[in-house]
This record gives sequence, C-alpha cells and structure tokens, in this order.
Amino acid sequence: AFASLVFTVTDPNDMSVINEFRKGLENPEVLKWPKNGGDPCGSPVWPHIVCSGSRIQQIQVMGLGLKGPLPQNLNKLSRLTHLGLQKNQFSGKLPSFSGLSELSFAYLDFNQFDTIPLDFFDGLVNLQVLALDENPLNATSGWSLPNGLQDSAQLINLTMINCNLAGPLPEFLGTMSSLEVLLLSTNRISGPIPSTFKDAVLKMLWLNDQSGDGMSGSIDVVATMVSLTHLWLHGNQFSGKIPVEIGNITNLKDLSVNTNSLVGLIPESLANMPLDNLDLNNNHFMGPVPKFKATNVSFMSNSFCQTKQGAVCAPEVMALLEFLDEVNYPSRLVESWSGNNPCDGRWWGISCDDNQKVSVINLPKSNLSGTLSPSIANLETVTRIYLESNNLSGFVPSSWTSLKSLSILDLSNNNISPPLPKFTTPLKLVLNGNPKLTSNHPGANPSPNNSTTPADSPTSSVPSSRPNSSSSVIFKPGEQSPEKKDSKSKIAIVVVPIAGSLLLVFLAIPLYIYVCKKSKDKHQAPTALVVHPRDPSDSDNVVKIAIANQTNGSLSTVNASGSASIHSGESHMIEAGNLLISVQVLRNVTKNFSPENELGRGGFGVVYKGELDDGTQIAVKRMEAGIV
Repeated sequence: AFASLVFTVTDPNDMSVINEFRKGLENPEVLKWPKNGGDPCGSPVWPHIVCSGSRIQQIQVMGLGLKGPLPQNLNKLSRLTHLGLQKNQFSGKLPSFSGLSELSFAYLDFNQFDTIPLDFFDGLVNLQVLALDENPLNATSGWSLPNGLQDSAQLINLTMINCNLAGPLPEFLGTMSSLEVLLLSTNRISGPIPSTFKDAVLKMLWLNDQSGDGMSGSIDVVATMVSLTHLWLHGNQFSGKIPVEIGNITNLKDLSVNTNSLVGLIPESLANMPLDNLDLNNNHFMGPVPKFKATNVSFMSNSFCQTKQGAVCAPEVMALLEFLDEVNYPSRLVESWSGNNPCDGRWWGISCDDNQKVSVINLPKSNLSGTLSPSIANLETVTRIYLESNNLSGFVPSSWTSLKSLSILDLSNNNISPPLPKFTTPLKLVLNGNPKLTSNHPGANPSPNNSTTPADSPTSSVPSSRPNSSSSVIFKPGEQSPEKKDSKSKIAIVVVPIAGSLLLVFLAIPLYIYVCKKSKDKHQAPTALVVHPRDPSDSDNVVKIAIANQTNGSLSTVNASGSASIHSGESHMIEAGNLLISVQVLRNVTKNFSPENELGRGGFGVVYKGELDDGTQIAVKRMEAGIV
C-alpha cells in the first residue's frame, strides 16, 4: 500500500471523484478504463481524461452512450477546465458546480438531468461556454437563471434550449459584455425583452417558441444590437411594428419573426437588407409587399393589400393604414382591416357610398390612442367622422379642412389640444369632454363657420340640427358601429331643455291643441318612430325607420343610412345623416305612393321607390294597419 501511494501520480481527491463517477455508471466498460486500480494521470493516461501534472483538467466523453448519475462531489475536481458530457444518457440531479473557479467549458446538453441545484452557477468566474440544452430540468415547476451567473464575466456562449427555463428574461444577461451567443429557444420564458439588452454585443439571439403565454411586447430594442447575425423571435406574442432602425444591423443574415402579433407596414430598411433568410409569416403586417433583397423570404398569412412584391395599394387603403398607424393599431381594426378594398364590408367602422368610396369613419369607443393622421384628408368623399370616447391626443390636422364633404366631426371625450383649424365649410363639430379645449384656453374655439355642441350635451349623440327646440330624441348613426355586436337597438338620449319659463308653458298648451287638430286633419303626423339598427350582415346595409300614423295606424319604413331625430312641432322630420326628410317629402318622392313607384308587395305591406332632390335613392315600406 505504501508503495502504491508513493508512485501514484493523480491527486487523491481527483482519484476519489473519478472512482465515484465510474461506480455510478450502468455501462462503465465503454470508457475502457482499467478495471483493477490504475492511475488516471499516470502512464498511460486513461482514455477521455486530460491531466496537468497530478490534477485532472478535462473529462471528454461526448456521445459514448453512458448511462447513470454524476457524482455529487464533482466540484472537488477543483482544477477542472473542460467538461464534455454531451449527447449521453446521464440522469438524475446535476451536482453543484460551485467552486469550480477554473472551469471554462461545460457541455452538459442532450442528456436526461432532471434537477439543477440553486448554487450550481456560484463561483464560475472563468466560465466561457455553458450548454444545458435538451435536459428536462425541474420539469414541473420550471427554473430561472440565478443572479450568480452574472459573476461569469468571461461568458461567451450560453445555450439552454428546451430545459424548462421559466419566468422573465433576466435583465443581467443584457449587461454581460462578453456574451455573444444566447440560445434560449423552446422554454417557458415570458414577458418582454428587457431594455438592458440595448446595445448588447450579441451575435446570435434565439428566443423563439416559448410555451405558455410566450414572450411579448415590442422588439424595438433588437435594432440596437448591431452585431447580430442570427435573430430568431418566432412563435411568441411580440407586438408592435418592426423598427425602421433594423437596417442598422448590417451583419444580420437570418431573421425569423413568424407567428407573432407584429403589425404595420414593412419598413423599407428591412426590405433592402441582403439577408440569407427572412421569415415574416403569420403576423398582421399590412400595406404593400415590398421588393425584398433577401435570398429566401416568406410572408404568407398576413394582411397585405397585395400578394405580389412591389404591387401598390389603393390610395384609400394607404390613407386608412396611415391613420391606423397613428392610433397605435387597436386589435379589432388590425384583425378586420385587410385587403385592398375598404368597401368590401370587412373593414370595421368603415362605410362607403354607392360609388364605393369611403363616406363614414365610425369608431367610437374603439381603444384608439395616439394622434390624428393628416392622411384622412386624402379621403375626399368622407362625410362623417365619429371618434368619440377614445384616448386621442394632439391636434386636429389642418389638412382635414380640405374635406369639403365633411358634415360631422365628433371628437368628444378625448384629449384633443388647441388650436383648432378653421374649417371653411359648415360643420357639426362635437368637442365636449376634451379637458384642454376649455372656453378660456387660447385657440379652443372653432371657426364661426363651425357649430359645436354645448359642454353639457350628450357625448354619444350627433349634434341636433335644432338645438333650441324644447326637447328632442337624438339617435347615433348606424354605420357599422362597434357597439352593434353587443346591442340590437340604438340608445336614445333625451336632451333635457336647459331653461324654461311660465310664458312658454302657457303658449305651449294652445299650440299643442292646434298641432293635434291639424295632425288629425292631415293624417300625416307620426305618433311613433321606431329606428331599427342596421345589421352588418344585411346585404342592404341600411337603417330602417318606421312611422306609425296617428289616425289609422298605418306604418311607413324609410330605408337610408344615417340617424333619426324626433322634433316637436308640426313638421315631424326624419333626420338621415345630414338630410332632413319630412313625411310630406316621402309622399312627394313616391308620387303619393303611386302604383308606378311600387317595388314589391309582401304580407306586411307595399314597398315604394323614391329619389330625393340630391339624387339619394330611398325605399319606403307602407305597412298595413295594425302591423306595428
């Protein structure tokens, strides 16, 4: 025994660890180590062992098919610099590597380790490469990288693909000045890419295919990582736009962002990058498909207006997409605004005239934020814009004053700032509920040519064309409002008179008696108005207004887009959009319901056609008595 100790080269502690390593294996024979005694660092040196003097520096057993656990005292190999255990069938708990201050390269990937201790990374001050890929570590609860890893200031490569990493991406990884390769695909990482990754020196970043909620938020920070050559972000929930500055990553060769929730137009800077591979599939990219310089590019399953590279979008589409960009791409609009025709019925909140031109933008309570885009001025045929009850800020673009057909602009309950532009055409401008547009604020008052609702007028209604009438019922226009999905009827808002006087009361009584008598004589005054909200699935796409006559109960239905108002007095007008249609006008345009204007008959009455003076086509259903 004494002779054995004298002539043994290997450090006794190292020898003890190696013997434990061999005893734990189910198939140690594949190592071809001596069965009876021997000296790992002696002559000849054991296979797969590298020594420096009496100390073991390297264990390299890659791909030998070894089975079994590792010795829990492995960290007693205090001079270990290289550990290559990859592509075997090692299992059980990983031993702590705490104290292995000289360890530089550790390959533990493609094994079956199921547990990692909390102090595994402590004291690895010279670590340059660590691979833990494809190990079912802490499969039930998952695990996260401890802060102790940031002491590995020499770390260059960190690969942990599919090893159950969970929780947010550690911020300290973005501050490690030597880290060039970070591969964390197919884990359970969630949340955004931390801002600490700004200007990181990474060359390869793989964060793709996170399970559960996946990673989310903006990808703007990656545009600052100008050393990147490979960037994989696919299979997550990243949102927002591709940053224009991505063109600054001049060494980038492989970019994959497919299967996320990215939106917006493809920046020209990306299209001009000479990439080897570019994958944009399964997002919500819009607008035209640019001509890409990438060798291999894929852009299927998006919302592009065209399918061919270089084909342009219709001008109306581009105007609306620029508007969408300024209001930060609310999800409901992103999901429905696709293709090259905003008049095809799929574009939420958009209505068109008979010439298939955009006439109404109806987006109240639509989660719009940001500012108003000057691009709306390119929609020359728009007549009404309803943007109330959102979170819009900034100014009303001066270019909107060129919209000569615009009759209603509702911006109530937002945060619009003065000064307001001066519209040269008559306009119903609804501004109540904007804190910055106070009467004593410079620039808050619109041009005298514009009419505004008083501060206490209802925010969800169109301004009444008769604000001084004693009372009125005002209905919201029916063009594909987002509220229709949840409600089958319009909400009537009663406008209560601001003031009254005894004199008006006494005058009202004889006036009421006179009106009732005249209505009875003429059989024209409707006593009930029923507004049926337009069903988006209805091919006619109209608002139906039914009027019941006082005397005989007969009912007429006016089909037209717009709103309805009941006003006191004799005229009994119907307000459709910016048109005022009296019952007498209905008789005139249908030639007193002449048979020659008859369109059809049904079990409930006869439908007549008519044409207003401005060319608007209407259909009037005159129902039989007692049908209401």
